[in-house]
Order: sequence, then structure tokens, then C-alpha cells
Amino acid sequence: MSEGENPVNNPPQKPQELISAEAIADRVRKLGEEIARDYQGKELVLVGILKGSVLFLADLARAIPQLDVRLDFLAVQSYGDATSSSGVVQITSDLTKPIDDKHVLVVEDIVDTGLTMDYILDMLRTRHPASVKLCSFLHKPSRVKKPCAIDYLGFTIPDRFVVGYGLDYAQRYRNLPYIGVLD
Repeated sequence: MSEGENPVNNPPQKPQELISAEAIADRVRKLGEEIARDYQGKELVLVGILKGSVLFLADLARAIPQLDVRLDFLAVQSYGDATSSSGVVQITSDLTKPIDDKHVLVVEDIVDTGLTMDYILDMLRTRHPASVKLCSFLHKPSRVKKPCAIDYLGFTIPDRFVVGYGLDYAQRYRNLPYIGVLD
């Protein structure tokens, strides 16, 4: 790859907006209300999948102040080609506290093939939580290889490469307040 082709050396392009910051804020607020209703009176562990879920997780946690919420994180690595997961998952950073008898809500940035998320949900269920559910900010149903139930969903999107609001390309664009499409 020549220096001009390396995305790290190229100046960033401005992604075309797909989902506005205002639409994101409104949807996260509504998800927070729904989660607060469903978990009323229960301690909830929000498990963010690093790195992409961080912005969504932070906003979601703030949208449910009426609950007793604990935050924890998993870092995973999926092997395969650059555009899809093989479903072979390596945990690179595990939870810091046990989840036995806790209500766990996995917070993910995007579910596309479902292979990685299926593995994560199955693995967490072996740790004897009271419940395990999934909240995904985005879903690309056209790419599903292994269906997994998304209990709380932000947005369904077409099969486009998206960045912003935690999602990246070559570690760029995570800080955008909207979801954008790269050409």
C-alpha cells in the first residue's frame, strides 16, 4: 500500500450524515425510558462492548438516572476479513465484577452478522446472571448470519459503512455526534 492509500496518512473526509445528533439524542432518551420501566426496582449492570459502544453507553446510562446502574466493559476481538466477523471471538478484557444473579444489559454499537454477539450473550449466560438482554444502537439486518434477539434497538440501517457516535474507520470519526456514511 502506498503512502497515499494509507487511511492514517490521508486527511479525514467529512462523512455524509445518515442519522442526526438530534435524532440520536431523542432515540437514546426513549430507550432510557423503556429500560427504566422494564427494570424498575432492579439493579442493572450495563455491559459495554469496547470501544464502539462507549458514547452510546454513556448517554444511555444518563438517560436512566432512576435506576441503580453499574457499568462494566468487555473488550472482544473477532477474527475474519475486514468487513465481517467470523464468529470466532477472543475476550481481550473481561468484566471486573461477577454478574451472578444480576440483571445484565449488553450495550453494543452495531449488530450486523450477529456472530460475535451470539457468542458474547451465550458466554455471559454461563455466568448465572438473573437475566441477559441486548441493547444495540444500530442493526444491519441485511448482513445477519446468526440471528440474535435485540431487546432494545436504536436504529435499523442499510448495509452501508457507517462512522460516528463511537463507530470508527481506522480509529477516526468516533467523536462525531452523528452517524455518517463514508464513500
